[in-house]
Amino acid sequence: MLDPSSSDDTGGESDPEVAREPATKADGSLSLKPGAESRADGSRQRQHTAPLKQGQPATAAAGDGHSAHQNLRGGSTGEEEERRERERVQREEEEHKVQLQIYVFVLRCIAYPFNAKQPTDMARRQQKVNKQQLQAARERFQAFLNGETQIAADEAFCNAVRSYCEGFLKSERVCRMVQSGSCSANDFREVFKKNIERRVRSLPEMDGLSKETVLSSWLAKYDAIYGGDEDAWRRRRRGGQRPHLGGAAAAELILSKEQLYEMFRLVLGVRKFEHQLLYNACQLDNADEQAAQIRRELDGRLQLVERIAKERRCPELASGDAELYVEELRSSVNLLMANLESLPVSKGGADFKQKLKRSSAGSTFLDLGDDVDVLSKADVSLSFALEVVIVEVQGLKSLAPNRIVYCTMEVEGGEKLQTDQAEASRPQWATQGDFVTTHPLPCVKVKLFTESTGVLALEDKELGRVLLEPTANGPKQAQFQPMQVPKNSQDPELRIKLAVRMDKPPNMKHSGYLYALGHRVWKRWKRRYFVLVQVSQYTFAMCSYRKKKPEPQKLMQLEGYTVDYCQPQPGLQGGAVFFNALREGDLVVFACDDEQDRLLWVQALCRATGQSYKPAPPPHANRRKADTPASPISLDPCERQGVEELVSASPCRLDHTRLFGILQKQTLRHRMNDSFSCLGWFSPGQVFVLDEYCARYGVGGCQRHLSYLKELMDLSENNTLVDPTLLHYSYAFCASHVHGNRPDGTGTVTLEEKEQFQAVRTRLMRLLENHITHFRYCFPFGRPDGALKATLSLLERVLMKDVSTPLGSEEMKKVLRRCLEKAAAVNYGQLLDFANWKAGAKRLEDAVRLAELVVEVLQQNEEHHAEAFSLWPELMREHAEHFLALYRLDLDLALEAQPVDSWSSFPLFQLLNGFLAADAQLCDGPFHKHLQDAFVPLVVRYVDLMESSIAQSVHRGFQQETWHSVKNGSATSEDLFWKLNALQMLALELDWPEPAFAEHLQRRLKLMAGDMTEACVKRTKSAFDAQLQKVSKWTELRVPPCACTMLNVVADAKRRCPELCALDTGQETDTQWQHYHSKIDVLIDNAFQDMISALVAKLGAVLDAVLSKLSRYDEGTLLSSILSFTVKAAAKYVEVPKSGADLADAYVTFVRQNQDILREGIGDELCIEKIFDQWYSVSTKAVCVWLEDRLDLQLHVYQLKSLIKMVKKGYRDFRLQGVADGTLNGKSYVTVYNRLTVEEATLAVKAGHALDGVSMRDSDQDDD
Repeated sequence: MLDPSSSDDTGGESDPEVAREPATKADGSLSLKPGAESRADGSRQRQHTAPLKQGQPATAAAGDGHSAHQNLRGGSTGEEEERRERERVQREEEEHKVQLQIYVFVLRCIAYPFNAKQPTDMARRQQKVNKQQLQAARERFQAFLNGETQIAADEAFCNAVRSYCEGFLKSERVCRMVQSGSCSANDFREVFKKNIERRVRSLPEMDGLSKETVLSSWLAKYDAIYGGDEDAWRRRRRGGQRPHLGGAAAAELILSKEQLYEMFRLVLGVRKFEHQLLYNACQLDNADEQAAQIRRELDGRLQLVERIAKERRCPELASGDAELYVEELRSSVNLLMANLESLPVSKGGADFKQKLKRSSAGSTFLDLGDDVDVLSKADVSLSFALEVVIVEVQGLKSLAPNRIVYCTMEVEGGEKLQTDQAEASRPQWATQGDFVTTHPLPCVKVKLFTESTGVLALEDKELGRVLLEPTANGPKQAQFQPMQVPKNSQDPELRIKLAVRMDKPPNMKHSGYLYALGHRVWKRWKRRYFVLVQVSQYTFAMCSYRKKKPEPQKLMQLEGYTVDYCQPQPGLQGGAVFFNALREGDLVVFACDDEQDRLLWVQALCRATGQSYKPAPPPHANRRKADTPASPISLDPCERQGVEELVSASPCRLDHTRLFGILQKQTLRHRMNDSFSCLGWFSPGQVFVLDEYCARYGVGGCQRHLSYLKELMDLSENNTLVDPTLLHYSYAFCASHVHGNRPDGTGTVTLEEKEQFQAVRTRLMRLLENHITHFRYCFPFGRPDGALKATLSLLERVLMKDVSTPLGSEEMKKVLRRCLEKAAAVNYGQLLDFANWKAGAKRLEDAVRLAELVVEVLQQNEEHHAEAFSLWPELMREHAEHFLALYRLDLDLALEAQPVDSWSSFPLFQLLNGFLAADAQLCDGPFHKHLQDAFVPLVVRYVDLMESSIAQSVHRGFQQETWHSVKNGSATSEDLFWKLNALQMLALELDWPEPAFAEHLQRRLKLMAGDMTEACVKRTKSAFDAQLQKVSKWTELRVPPCACTMLNVVADAKRRCPELCALDTGQETDTQWQHYHSKIDVLIDNAFQDMISALVAKLGAVLDAVLSKLSRYDEGTLLSSILSFTVKAAAKYVEVPKSGADLADAYVTFVRQNQDILREGIGDELCIEKIFDQWYSVSTKAVCVWLEDRLDLQLHVYQLKSLIKMVKKGYRDFRLQGVADGTLNGKSYVTVYNRLTVEEATLAVKAGHALDGVSMRDSDQDDD
């Protein structure tokens, strides 16, 4: 239960519609005399212009009289403001009286319904998201992106959240949704769900993980991020009691009577005490009285119908006649009578209680009346601490001075205490006795005794006594009290000075004697002792006590009561000043003898009831009637004229159409201001009361829906989101009624209804066109779901001339086309404002940023709004083209400002072309073609410049080339191929939409690549040939690194040629192009083969030189004999190297080192294999030919040893380099191997160990 102060009594807002209606007399409408409402909401503060004080500076007044003129104007202005203030106060009072009269009818509808029931099938509304919650959501998602949470997520989910934050949470349109009160947490979740569904669909399939599982996981993580600390709260609450629901939450459930009373009290701005007065005056708790009231109302309506029929006073009719109108009025009254007759006689209100079951949401601020726990007498317990202090006794003269006296004290029903003994000459004690009692009115007995001197005396003699009845409000200081003495006492003036202090317990708030008279308790006007007891923080009780009784005789729980001052009541004897306590079904009048006591009682009771209405004491408490009434509705029973006028007003004499319009307007305002995103839908309780009001007081369905349409359109025009379904339903009802389809069984149509319908139709048409024009802002991100589609459906319904003639498609298209053309201009203007675009801006960066926003807007339109326009896709295409046409002007300005040789605008083309090409409706559209026309010259110019630049770089590069190895070639070749590849990749990324130009661009780039590659290969081959001319022809020859680099360049060109110079598969249909491409391939292959052959020939020439040197040892030559003799003679004196070791070793070293150089310097493995294969084949063939030339000669030992070592180690080295076995064991090698084996065997027979272990046999040993 909330604090009692939460039910603030605030007046309703001023209603200009009511203010325009003049107040009428009792003959047909309201007759409430104006009065001051200072008791209800405090004295109204009127603004008065303060006069100029004496002594103030008068500089401005000294002059030519201008200041005096200003003073006169100021005085007139002050009077004007005061007059306006009086008019405003009077207007508000009149409006409040009208609302009170409406509230009377509403109370009766709630108390005894017999036509309507609370609907149970209405869609449940979601809680609103306010600004604070939006900011909290932004902070939570930003904290997640910053890694400040414990929620684990992958990169894809983080990207989705980042897109959601940037595109939705930080959007200005979301702020507008929140401000309009039409945004709920469910809307936030649905937008995120739609976003991730699109993302997850684009992900590739994963084994063992379905996309539905990914969606569920992402939504769970979203809930964890959005909920924040609230989820922990929910988990804590889940194990305990159910969370408490506030009044707004209870409003969505089935409400009880008390809850409906409270709701409409707030709707109409009725104060609490006014509700209590009207409740009692209408006798809402009396079902019989309510049924009788209905019968009186129906009888009055029948009499009015007969009078209309007799006087033929019916409104102007646009359809039907007067007889039909009267018959329909009779039928409506007869239907009400039948409904009333169908109710059981013994039920009524009880039956309503059975229908309106209380919600299980727990106790709320609407819980009143019978649901409050009833206190018992045992719940009210008090405990008092009493202090009795006996000071002295005076008037004791009959006793001897030396006699002993003492006093006793006791509280009724408690223990007895005794003072010390004292002599009769000085009976003083100052003794205190402490007691505890539960009696609010205890009885304290104090007795004076003297000791008996007689032998047979059993008890001491009592000299006197005093009986006191203290209260918590009694005096605290010691006073003399006369004592009762025995009959034969000689001290008749005996008195005792004592003090009785009774402390007030904490739960006792006030006490005292009052006269009281009530309906339920204290039904006799009698003086009683009352105590205001606090049972708990929210529960107080007014209790009456008797003497010597610990429990109250009667008690009244104060919850729901309103306390106020009142005038003395006639016929009640006793009490000088009066006040009362009022609630539904009860009125208790109190009186006391002192004005100050009344003031204290009223203040204490106001604090106990928690009422926001603060009573003000009347200026003259001793007068029966005040000079001016405190309020048209006062708590004073002597001033009930306003209440009686409200209660006794005849419903059939009032304009209920106007009154219902006010009621519906106030109810809708109250509904739109609660915590639910209702979009204009009433709560079930509100629908029930409005239905009952219309049925009971004859408000026509057409008038009801016309009023509803006006209010909804007012809200919508003020940027509050309203569900178009509501507008559609109300408009369809009114249209059917006006066109004679009798949706509510009424066949007559008044001229006023028809005129109002036409005005509403015109206004609704403008509103719908405005909504469609601003569809991005009226329905941001497609929320509420289906609202835009419902708006289009309603527009089609409004355009229909009647309910039977269908609307032509062209007429609907014409209206939509006009709206969407305006929407393009509106959206683009908003986009320029968002981007801070300056008129005439020419910066390319700004144009790219604007293009990104344009693409984003069109994508959002497709994602969130295209479905609503699914019946008119061509209109959305036209809208997009209009939107792009507006951007086209700014695009052209930005392109014209770019330099001629600049290609920085290509990313802009890629952005726009990528979006347009992917959209089937915008591809090859007007804007897309204009974009191509604008960029064709730029692309052609760029290709021309690049071709010239590449040609120049090739020419200069090869002139200055150092032939150092860079990646797969040289610096010039790498730069060339990178530029060619980058240029072709740019062409691919442009993704030119026109096939002819795209093919032309590709062919040109391929031709350029072919020409540049050809130039590169030719220059490389020329440099290679020149380099080989410089190398040695002996075993000192080492392949230069630059030659390897040149081979790498040609190999790289051969590898890149198919990529750079060949068209895509399926495009090489031109014979000329195929011939050109094959020419490039042949050129590269020939150059590559020539370079390998030249290198192999240079390497083979070294072997030829070695063999030529070995030829000097041929048998039969003079040089051979000289060389052999020289070696033998030298061997006698010095150590001579083994024969054949120097020349063979030099050649073997030459082969091995060059193999290593080639292996390390050439990056193409195929090239290396070709070189080694040809080198080995050439070397083996050269040896074979040399041996064949000497078939008739026997080889010299030196020749044989050298050849064996060269052939054998060469075979092993080339095998290690990967030369295939077929090449190694070729015919030439077999011939050489056989010849050398034979020569080795022959020499072994002749000379024995002449070969020094050199042999052709396989062995792992090498002759060093």
